[in-house]
Amino acid sequence: MRKVVGGKLHGIRVTEANLDYHGSITLDPEHCEAAGILPLEFVEIWNKNSGARISTYVILGGRGSRCCIVNGAAARTCQRGDELIICSSIYLPDESIVGLSPAVVTLDEDNNVVETLRYCVSRDGGGRYQFAILDDAGTQLETPLRSGSKDRKY
Repeated sequence: MRKVVGGKLHGIRVTEANLDYHGSITLDPEHCEAAGILPLEFVEIWNKNSGARISTYVILGGRGSRCCIVNGAAARTCQRGDELIICSSIYLPDESIVGLSPAVVTLDEDNNVVETLRYCVSRDGGGRYQFAILDDAGTQLETPLRSGSKDRKY
């Protein structure tokens, strides 16, 4: 079994850090649904501002609230406005990676969804793995490693 990306919220901003709560991260259910993240699912959180990396579980906040509230001890790693990447994981056998298509939901500074991309893994005629990033229309995007561009965030 391999641990791979199940879904990702990219660029979500912290709306509150609540040290006095029992733990977890509170997220808008609409964001979770878009990324395929479930309530009580463990996620990894990477803070782009501080470099902090933490693991916690998800609880749902108000639908449409665009909230991202870091709770408990994890609140010490984030401040309001910090930009986070929140990633869920799934475990699957090697051969199941082909056809996997996790959502990558990118957000703006107000936690509005900007776009939903898909990571896609396939095999070429020689049996080698191929990786692509697709937009909502299914069009393959250039990745920074292929194009040398740093304009897009994934």
